[in-house]
Amino acid sequence: MTNSRPSQMKAVVTTGDGKSTLKYNVPVPTPGSGQVLIKVIAAAQNPSEWMMLSRYPTTDIVVGYDFSGIVEDIGPEVPAGLRKIGERVAGFVAAAVTEGGSFAEYCLADAQVLIPIPEDLSYEEASGVSMAGLTACQALWQNQNLPTPLKPISQPFPILIWGGATAVGQFAIQLAKLSGLQVITTASPKNHELLRSLGADAVFDYRDPAVAAKIVEYTGNKLAHAVDCISQGDSPTLVSASMGKNGGYVALVLKADIPRADVKGEFALVMTLFGKAFEIPMQYPAIPEHYELGKKFASIMSQLLFEGKLKSTPVKLIPNGLQDAQNWIEYQQEGKVSAEKITYRISDTP
Repeated sequence: MTNSRPSQMKAVVTTGDGKSTLKYNVPVPTPGSGQVLIKVIAAAQNPSEWMMLSRYPTTDIVVGYDFSGIVEDIGPEVPAGLRKIGERVAGFVAAAVTEGGSFAEYCLADAQVLIPIPEDLSYEEASGVSMAGLTACQALWQNQNLPTPLKPISQPFPILIWGGATAVGQFAIQLAKLSGLQVITTASPKNHELLRSLGADAVFDYRDPAVAAKIVEYTGNKLAHAVDCISQGDSPTLVSASMGKNGGYVALVLKADIPRADVKGEFALVMTLFGKAFEIPMQYPAIPEHYELGKKFASIMSQLLFEGKLKSTPVKLIPNGLQDAQNWIEYQQEGKVSAEKITYRISDTP
């Protein structure tokens, strides 16, 4: 630990009752094998925070997944030359269960599943790129044999991104469009213009009782690929009803049943991209192939950001940094977030 780095930090930690609080004396972590220490500049909030807090109560574990910041220290067994001190990066961590999260002045991160970010992308904008962006990559490319932006196709075929205004949806729209696909999506009418600006070819109101029939008509009853960025309520039913006459494949962001025999629904959990075994929020073995995918997806995201081809989710910057994080976690739990990322600038924390 360098002389300039404090031994304690401000961080939002779990309180054992499904909630969290800001503390000022949390130990600064030390990077272990394959890890780097990040000086967190900004942290972005996901639904995962309230889900993990309410469903898996813990005590004194730092909350938060997404971050952007600066590489402060490099742990052992990080490949030589992979990371450098002072490098601007974005990433996410497995938080609020057994490891420390990103709602803090410092956090640990896997050195290889990191997204280097360009100078012209602010830390606030970059903080929400990783978890949603890599989830979108996973939904498009882990189990579906779809084209990527590295080798886009010239003859488009349709893909449905259900829930396009979600953070995952916004990245999935862009990645699919950059890959040469015809992108159909759903959202509230207030978000239609945003999604068209991201590359959506057609946007439908998900509340329209005839939405599935309209998508079937628009796609000529040939839709075979979809990403359900909601994966709860009536979305699995509506997505399956939107698929073409020959069925197809739906990538899910939560476990859900698809009520159609000729449509395969498959859930993928973004945490598997770290290639480690874990038990919460569900039991998974270590999947080395997924770790390789995690590194590949992070590289693609970084390349697109440096090329200026990828837009970040609109930022809702919260005053006073992490001071009121628990209130904003509850705000998101109440379903009040739409087409934006709740974002904390760590240095604003009093």
